[in-house]
Amino acid sequence: MLSYRHAFHAGNHADVLKHVVLIQLLRYLGQKDTPYMYIDTHSGAGVYALDTGYADKSREYETGIARLWDRKDLPQPVAEYVDLIKDMNPSGKMRYYPGSPYCADKVAREQDRIRLFELHPSDGKLLEDNFRKLEAHAAAQGQRSGARGKRVIINKDDGFTGLKALLPPPSRRGLVLVDPPYEVKDDYRKVKDMLADALTRFPTGTYAVWYPVLQRMESRELPGKLKRLQGKDWLNVTLSIGEPSPDGFGLHSSGMFVINPPWTLEPMLREMMPFLVKALARDEHARFTLESGAPVTGMGSTRRA
Repeated sequence: MLSYRHAFHAGNHADVLKHVVLIQLLRYLGQKDTPYMYIDTHSGAGVYALDTGYADKSREYETGIARLWDRKDLPQPVAEYVDLIKDMNPSGKMRYYPGSPYCADKVAREQDRIRLFELHPSDGKLLEDNFRKLEAHAAAQGQRSGARGKRVIINKDDGFTGLKALLPPPSRRGLVLVDPPYEVKDDYRKVKDMLADALTRFPTGTYAVWYPVLQRMESRELPGKLKRLQGKDWLNVTLSIGEPSPDGFGLHSSGMFVINPPWTLEPMLREMMPFLVKALARDEHARFTLESGAPVTGMGSTRRA
């Protein structure tokens, strides 16, 4: 199925969690001079307009970025995320929201490599068009181009099957973001199977999986299956903005599961997540969970708020 369009959900509370974590993972990789490769298995269109089209119709960004836009008390990781979005809105009006590819391009250095997969034909074309515009803008400003040469390569292909050809990256340093639509329950199995294979090819890589927290069994079971991938440290953080709606529709909770997380990620999240819960809460049932562990020992820790 290829009906899913992320533009409906751009900038919502789930995007806030996903992109704050993504930016911090890339910042950590950038602390060493050695280049890294960023791979996005389901890239989407790259940039989304909030005042027209799908995003304006759903207005899900009102549960996320809109609640942070004018705040002056943002924790540093959240401030970095909001500043990145404000950079693409120089008028000061919140008109555009970046997808993960744009966030990665803004954080990555000249020597780093970006590989993007997008199978949806419309979003794949939009992704190419948006990076072409980024290249033209950078050239006009006398800056380096994010899409020039081999630095950014866009593949109109299935990231589930295309990932294996890129692992391990030449530098043996990299981050893989896995963010499928989960339109069909088979996506959950594909995530687990793809990561099991990827870890045999590139065991030292960092893998970040976004997933919705839903009532369906496949959603509830995914974190447990990822925890059992052999021999890897993991971190699992979820953000819920309130109780599910009575009709069961809409997304109220999501998570980021990170394999081989940097040691800095857990303490950063412990400080940041209480703020996000209060800032994005829809009702008194808003909360977060934070777990970490290693399947070798079966040990982990959990915190809820």
